[in-house]
Amino acid sequence: MARRLKIRAHLSLEELEERYRQAKEGVERSHYQIIWLLAQGKRSEEVAELTGYSRSWIYELVWGYNRIGPESLGDKRRQNPGAKPLLDDVQQAQLWQVLQEPPADGDLWDGPKVAAWMSELLGRHVHPQRGWEYLRAMEMRRRRPRPQHQETDPAEQEAWKKKWRRP
Repeated sequence: MARRLKIRAHLSLEELEERYRQAKEGVERSHYQIIWLLAQGKRSEEVAELTGYSRSWIYELVWGYNRIGPESLGDKRRQNPGAKPLLDDVQQAQLWQVLQEPPADGDLWDGPKVAAWMSELLGRHVHPQRGWEYLRAMEMRRRRPRPQHQETDPAEQEAWKKKWRRP
């Protein structure tokens, strides 16, 4: 028979129940429910069945709660600021200035060209997708017209546009 998980008494059973019942966010509510049920003496298998969490995740919650306390419970993803941007404000202003002129090849700016410029500025490889992301963030649009077939008849196209919606 497996040993029951021990819950350190950071909060009383009544306080755990109250926090479980008053939690506004679902993840936090589930975490408090798990700790509350375990503190009542329920087995981890039973708690896993009741809550839908895996036993390994329940062990992780207990590990954090026993070492840190109630601050370890809840969804901490909102507190994650994410990675810092590749270009700071000054570098973005430089990119904006560069984008106002045509590139060296005389064509239009695109993701790979912006990424190459960023690679040169930063001294490391920048994936072409990041170039597209910065172009989009600066609300730059492709201004290249769509290709047309060599044998198109403009009059026939207009006639088709006028009648294609009619039943």
